[in-house]
This record gives sequence, structure tokens and C-alpha cells, in this order.
Amino acid sequence: MHSRIKQEWSHITVNNATAMPRLVPGKLVAATHNRGKVSELKDLFAPHGFEVVSALELDLDEPEETEDSFSGNALLKARAAALATGLPALSDDSGLAVTALGGQPGIYSARWAGEPRDFYKAMEKVEAELKASGSQDRSAKFVCALAVVWPDGTQAVYEGEVHGTLVWPPRGDKGFGYDPVFVAEGETMTFGEMDPARKHAMSHRARAVEKLRAALLA
Repeated sequence: MHSRIKQEWSHITVNNATAMPRLVPGKLVAATHNRGKVSELKDLFAPHGFEVVSALELDLDEPEETEDSFSGNALLKARAAALATGLPALSDDSGLAVTALGGQPGIYSARWAGEPRDFYKAMEKVEAELKASGSQDRSAKFVCALAVVWPDGTQAVYEGEVHGTLVWPPRGDKGFGYDPVFVAEGETMTFGEMDPARKHAMSHRARAVEKLRAALLA
């Protein structure tokens, strides 16, 4: 499937946002099986008249993430969903980049959680790597690349970041992924302790969505 996708879409390039068509309210495929991401995307797009349905709900396979960047992997997943459904597809590839670890785990953030996903183990690994580094720098950022692909192959990527500090031990159970160890700049609670609405207003995903809104929904 992956080779077919690359072959059929190899002529497509990332378009400049100024050349993008409007994203028309209606059904929008979220090319992910991650329930936490789907929930956040539904909250962010519902006010604009979109019915977000996930790849999991549509029983779509998730292609292997073989690219070397957040934007590359986001496009890969959105292309697969648009090709399979004939609907506009949205995909987010995101992760945690820790300054003292040279940006790791980065695009491998989910893989650090293993199979089946266990993000507590991933958070333990980050903490162990930080201690092993000997660095006192606990700064980090969440990065999100949000790709949208239309059935005709038109595509665009919007990126958002939120900077903050890592804490240990993990705090809160309201988020997902690395949320319980991340405190955004200017905040005292981790993303794992925040109510979803508050987190969604400032997250890396929300910032990427805001750029998409400005380009495609304004």
C-alpha cells in the first residue's frame, strides 16, 4: 500500500498556503487511530462545521511512518486516507523534542512507548536519558505538523509548537502521550492536569490548527 501511495502521489508537492482552496465544512477524515488526537481534533474543528471521523472509525490501515520529519509523516498518513476515502483528510504528526537530548525523541516519540503503546515507559525513558546526560536543562517543546490533503492531491502542512519544561514524576491523567510531564511556559499545571478545553487553547496542535484556519477557513 505504501509503495502504491508514493507512486500515485509522487508528482504532488507541498503547496504554498496562498494557493490553497478553502476547506469546505463537512466530513473530514482524521488519519489516525490515536483516540486522544481524534478527540482534540474534533473539539478544534467542530465549531467550524466539520464532522471529523477517524481512520479507526473507517477501519483504515495506518501506513508505516517512513519519513524523516514530522511534516513528511503527516503528509504520508493524510495522503493514504484521502486516497482510500475520496474525502479531504487531515493528519497530525507530533512529538516531544527535549533540548538536552538533541531533540529526541522527536519523530520517534510514539515508538519510545513501544507496542502496545505504554507512554509511562516512554516518560520513564525520557527521564532516564535526561539523568544520564548530566544536563540540568529540562526545557522541551511539543511539535505538531498538521497536513491536509484533498482527494485531487492538493496538500498543505501547518506547524505549531509549544515550549515548556519537563517535570518528574508525571502529574495528571487528563491528557495523553507525554502530557503528564510537560508544563508549558507561563503555566504551573502539566498538560495532563489541565481540563481539555484549556489545553486545547494553547497546545502545539491548537497552534497548527489556528494556522490552518487562517489559511483555509478565513
